[in-house]
Amino acid sequence: MPEADRLPPLREVISAHGLAAKKSLGQNFLFDLNLTRRIARAAGAESGGTFYEVGPGPGGLTRALLDEGADKVIAVERDARCLPALEEIAAAWPGKLEVISADALKLDEAAIWPRGVRVAANLPYNVGTALLIKWLTADTWPPPWASLTLMFQKEVAQRITAQAGSAHYGRLSVLAQWRCTAKILFDVNRSAFVPPPSVTSAIVRLEPREEPLAPAVLADLEKITAAAFGQRRKMLRQSLKPLGGETLLEKVGIDPTARPEDLKIEAFAALARALH
Repeated sequence: MPEADRLPPLREVISAHGLAAKKSLGQNFLFDLNLTRRIARAAGAESGGTFYEVGPGPGGLTRALLDEGADKVIAVERDARCLPALEEIAAAWPGKLEVISADALKLDEAAIWPRGVRVAANLPYNVGTALLIKWLTADTWPPPWASLTLMFQKEVAQRITAQAGSAHYGRLSVLAQWRCTAKILFDVNRSAFVPPPSVTSAIVRLEPREEPLAPAVLADLEKITAAAFGQRRKMLRQSLKPLGGETLLEKVGIDPTARPEDLKIEAFAALARALH
């Protein structure tokens, strides 16, 4: 019998520990064990290794990662109410679950991540994008993590994976795909959560590129995309005016009347190099 089946059902755990989801923490708990196992397999738990999970809550995905074969899970949880439930999981898998009581946004992961760690998480909606940007803007690249398998609101997942020309294409698309390959694996219906969120979610997998898609300094790329997409309805000659406008665009050979969603990532990287 899998270890997860020897633990109380998650609904009982939540009831026993009084774990009503807090909207202020962006919490939506997953009860469907078939779904959590599917996410764990998508993250590669069957091949073992160390996994990093943010916001485990009562531990639905944590159980699945360990049950599917993870050698170790490092779980970061800021809600102290969830710690006793996670301690029960740690007791069921001795030595395989390390729980850190902290705010993941403020945590220095470099101090705890082993090389090759894989990140798997049902990210709290209110910090998901901020955490992703934190991991994508590391000073050193490639990063210590081998992959990110993350739950986002579907709209955010579409922004991460959008191609040039799409209405979802923007700063997050450029940043994510400049340094990683990114794809949506599958959608998750709102009914899978307790309480159900108001939107559909999606699982996104990102894998770091050995080198960014095109040469550029991160700070310069961020300046260019912030200016361009900050006024995405305007032509680039207008939105990039504070950074050189038409002169900058002519250096790179880009039509000044183009709009930001028309430019591929390589073009933004070229503008960043010209700015530098």
